[in-house]
Amino acid sequence: MEKYLLIPLDDTVVFPNMTATLPVDAGDEARVLLVPRHESVYAKVGTVAEVVERGRMPGGAQVTTLTGLHRALIGAAGTGSAGRLYVEAEDRPDETPAPIKTRELETEYRALVQEILELRDADPRIGEFLRSVVEPGALADTAAYSPDLTFEQRVELLETLDVVERLQLSVSLQRERLAELQVRRRIRDDVESGAQAQQREYFLRKQLDSIRKELGEDDASVVDEYRRKLDETSLPDEVREQAERELGRLERMGDASGEASMIRTYLDWLLAVPWGKTSEERLDPKLAREILDTDHAGLDDVKERIVEYLAVRKLRQERGIAEDKRSGAILTLIGPPGTGKTSIGESIARALNREFVRMSLGGVRDEAEIRGHRRTYIGALPGRLVRALRDAGTMNPVIMLDEVDKVGADWRGDPSAALLEVLDPAQNHSFRDHYLDVELDLSQVVFIATANVAETIPGPLLDRMEVIRFDGYTVDEKVAIARGYLWPRQRERNGLREDEVEIAAEQIELVVTEYTREAGVRQLERELGKLLRKTATRIAAGDAAPPITLDEAAVRDALGRQRFWQESAERTAVPGVATGLAVTGTGGDVLFIEATRMDGDERLTLTGQLGDVMKESAQIALSWVRAHADRLDLQPEDIRGSFHVHVPAGAIPKDGPSAGIAMTTALTSLLTRRPVKHTVGMTGEVTLQGRVLPIGGLKQKILAAHAAGLTDVILPERNRADLDDVPADVREAMTFHPVLSVDEVLDLALEPTPDHALQAA
Repeated sequence: MEKYLLIPLDDTVVFPNMTATLPVDAGDEARVLLVPRHESVYAKVGTVAEVVERGRMPGGAQVTTLTGLHRALIGAAGTGSAGRLYVEAEDRPDETPAPIKTRELETEYRALVQEILELRDADPRIGEFLRSVVEPGALADTAAYSPDLTFEQRVELLETLDVVERLQLSVSLQRERLAELQVRRRIRDDVESGAQAQQREYFLRKQLDSIRKELGEDDASVVDEYRRKLDETSLPDEVREQAERELGRLERMGDASGEASMIRTYLDWLLAVPWGKTSEERLDPKLAREILDTDHAGLDDVKERIVEYLAVRKLRQERGIAEDKRSGAILTLIGPPGTGKTSIGESIARALNREFVRMSLGGVRDEAEIRGHRRTYIGALPGRLVRALRDAGTMNPVIMLDEVDKVGADWRGDPSAALLEVLDPAQNHSFRDHYLDVELDLSQVVFIATANVAETIPGPLLDRMEVIRFDGYTVDEKVAIARGYLWPRQRERNGLREDEVEIAAEQIELVVTEYTREAGVRQLERELGKLLRKTATRIAAGDAAPPITLDEAAVRDALGRQRFWQESAERTAVPGVATGLAVTGTGGDVLFIEATRMDGDERLTLTGQLGDVMKESAQIALSWVRAHADRLDLQPEDIRGSFHVHVPAGAIPKDGPSAGIAMTTALTSLLTRRPVKHTVGMTGEVTLQGRVLPIGGLKQKILAAHAAGLTDVILPERNRADLDDVPADVREAMTFHPVLSVDEVLDLALEPTPDHALQAA
């Protein structure tokens, strides 16, 4: 233990190998112990320092130059002769550890310090000094030179006697310093680059302003241009006030503001709406009917409704009755694909002398597609209705809402709910788009919606629509449509002239009956196009010379083998098969219902992808047959066992109650061994008491029965009035049997037994 004069250093730390000039009096001592102190708390370790030089300041104060030698662990303290404090201390000079323990730490420490010096743009002599330090302990102590170390961190470094631990501590401290410096540098660079970009943008905008002034296109001229457009447009008062407010904001903030472009876009859209512009409507019901008849065959209900709309408007105008904003026309055309729903929209617009815009709603799931986005969103746009008015250029166009039954809904809202306001004549005169945020008068618009099925249209929306049903075409109507519309159109598309190719009505009917089975005429047009392409190929190749008349052989050669057959006779030739009538999303259809019985447990097997309602109809049919076995002359063993009812085609889902009497007839035919008459088709719901209840879609079912070659249709008595909707030529070609009970159905549908046949004879 050595005894040293204690010299306390307030908030200062002197390390070994460090030379410092301090305002202290070392007396006559050659060596002293420098101990850091903070608020009367001394460090546990001090630095033994050698007195190099003594002197006085100009004011007379004593100063001493000292050089640190090594660390010393402080022991007991005592007072000397002059009242000065002396302490006993254990000298702890640095030991030199094995290089293997310090080499990696030294390398990392030097690298860290080098990066710090580069970030600080420090004097290169500091790096040279660092390279001159070779002892690991002395190298660790150089961390004390860092101006960023706190007093506590310096004391901690001084009190770390183990050289390896001290190096680790120094590395840790320098890592912290480096991280801080890197963050500071990054922030400074970002600020500088931002300031430079802002300054650059400022200068560029000033230059742009100067260029605009030279060209006469400064901010004032932009505002003046908008003001001129506003003056030239007959805007409603509310819309004009909104536009003036936005224009005032644009004028105050100037074109340099980031929001200016949003305001200009808004004003552009506001001015794009054709406020006050309308087409001069042609109120001539007779001419409108002629135009509609020229463009489309059939569709009398639609044509009559358009003529009625025009007639009412004409009367109100002639008699000076003020226009009623709640009298807009909202027509909804519901029917199978290919029946002309979409194409008649253009004809209606032409008949009314209005602009036509089509909006396809199939698959739309975002409510903003209808109402628009709020202006607060980036990239906001008005809804489709505003865009439709802009495209039309008038406030009274015909807008077709195509495929309204295929509108979806998800987390972005329900577009069909947004359509409630659009398609309600009591509301749409004050429709408000979210983007424009002003009232739009849609009461002058003729809305025509189209759909394949009504079931998928939400009830509240369907309630606001005036529904007109398209039930498909008869064979004669299809032939007429093909000759008058489809054949000329396809002939022109395939580059053929009228005098180069001809086809008789019989051959078109052949295509209709044997190559298509649809309610509309879309597939028919494809087949005629295929026929004409084959003909055009023959003419272009030189294999045939016009004029060409297409006979049956040419049709079959071009279209291939027959695809559809009148198969009701062979399908119902055996007992247990009945012909039912159904309605699908593509129109009416014929269903063959097959039944068979097997010995075994009493159970009912149903196949053919039947829905719950149709399965229940089959169970009701079997229960009625079993309950009336005596009336049907059936033995108890006949109605026991397992029954299987199948409805081809098995890959197509089917549902509904209207196959009830057909299932009852099939089961009765099976058990009585009386085949069903091959000319008979039937539709109707059956009850457990054997009553026949009414059904829907009768016209489509009868058209399907007629196309399939059936001549007799059994239908519920309460559907008798619906026969008025059936085309006259179909009514003349078919016989209809309205019934009230299953007994009547069986008498009409089943072939007589040999006994009955003899009695009848």
